[in-house]
Amino acid sequence: MTFKRPTLAGWVALAAFCAVGFVDGAFAQTAASAAPPAAAAVVPNKGDTAWMLVSSALVLMMSIPGLALFYGGLVRTKNMASVLTQVLAIVSMVGVVWTIYGYSLAFSDGGSMTPWIGGFTKTFMHGIDANSTAATFSNGVVIPELAYFVFQMTFAMITPALIVGAFAERIKFSAVMLFILLWVTFIYFPIAHWVWYVAAPDDVAAAAKALAAAADGAAKTAAQAKLDEVTGAVGWLAGAGALDFAGGTVVHINAGIAGLVGALTIGKRIGYRKELMAPHSLTMTMIGASLLWVGWFGFNAGSNLEANGTTALAFVNTMVATAAAALSWLMCEWIFKGKPSLLGICSGAIAGLVAVTPASGFAGPIGAMILGFVVSPVCVFFVSTVKNALGYDDALDVFGVHCIGGIIGALGTGILVNPALGGVGITDYTNIAGNNAGTYDFATQMIAQGKAVGATLLWSGLGSAILYQFVDLVVGLRPSVEAEREGLDITDHGERAYNM
Repeated sequence: MTFKRPTLAGWVALAAFCAVGFVDGAFAQTAASAAPPAAAAVVPNKGDTAWMLVSSALVLMMSIPGLALFYGGLVRTKNMASVLTQVLAIVSMVGVVWTIYGYSLAFSDGGSMTPWIGGFTKTFMHGIDANSTAATFSNGVVIPELAYFVFQMTFAMITPALIVGAFAERIKFSAVMLFILLWVTFIYFPIAHWVWYVAAPDDVAAAAKALAAAADGAAKTAAQAKLDEVTGAVGWLAGAGALDFAGGTVVHINAGIAGLVGALTIGKRIGYRKELMAPHSLTMTMIGASLLWVGWFGFNAGSNLEANGTTALAFVNTMVATAAAALSWLMCEWIFKGKPSLLGICSGAIAGLVAVTPASGFAGPIGAMILGFVVSPVCVFFVSTVKNALGYDDALDVFGVHCIGGIIGALGTGILVNPALGGVGITDYTNIAGNNAGTYDFATQMIAQGKAVGATLLWSGLGSAILYQFVDLVVGLRPSVEAEREGLDITDHGERAYNM
């Protein structure tokens, strides 16, 4: 193959072609740089999404098998299958109810009723798909709404399952299912909305920036009205400033007081304080407590909705508070009863988990540890001295551990969030100039915490009392004396947990 030497005309044509190409390229580059960049849509971070899905699985593990084994080991052999069935059935039913209308009632705009309850705009998951997003607690950060949906579903599943421990061994299965269906609808969903339905940080920040940029007069008035609208479209306890990171009020006080009302309404087990009613398998109770502890990291650390430093803080707080409470309960028993027990240290671990739940993302590690040390002696007093003095049959100490522990944690959160005590401080998304830093005031915060505790006790306590009476009229709460003596495994379910 031979090559011809370019002629002069060829060189001129090549130079002209390159010049035109250079000019065109330079013009295109200049035009592209001059054009305003398109606003990039906020997309979920893969790490945040993965963490939220893992957290959801961890919280599910708390219910099944964690809570089921914890409760199952504490009852007598003849009622083991009954308790396991109740927990699993509640988890399954609430999952269906949450998908149909529960998520919408808890986490959608209810119009004029927004402070009290959500609406029906998301029933049957209307408008929710793989591209939908939900806000987190940081500006410019979102997660898939499906991840938020399923995470909150696991909370709705375990909360009513906690209640059955209070009246274990003496309630009909049909009564359990009807009561829980009504309870999540009229008690849990509203309280979850009160506490956890909050404005998206980006919406608040945008409204606050618009107000700061507005000129005097009508523009400023309109901007202020918009900011008030955004910040006012929240649950009423959230709007009051109540802090509950992962469910001290929504989960534990709520379930604990409902359990106490149920125990009082249904009455004592046949043979209570006359027959031996010792746990049939502390081994299973210990396994269940351990699964609860592990799953609780998803419960608390997952409630940050992101994978960042606050997530790590909630994780560490969950660890140290639980360890302190388990040790504290053990020492209380050792000192006052002469022997440390496995049941005691398991109960202490649960008490610590309950107490740190509302404070997990707000307190510092030392504050969380102190909270753990404090909660166990208080709960020991209620599950022994108070329960014995009043004579109520809270079979598995749901009130003494969950309700009392939740109250300690909710009130403690108002103290431990103080930056002077190692807490993270108050977040104010309207403070666009100060990194969303708010001002902590002890009296104001404790009033807000007290309001949340009192409202939960009243709504859940009174509401549950009405629902128990209704269920008793419809299907009856209690099995016959013969059925209760034989055991609910056989009379309700026609099977035994053990065939030996």
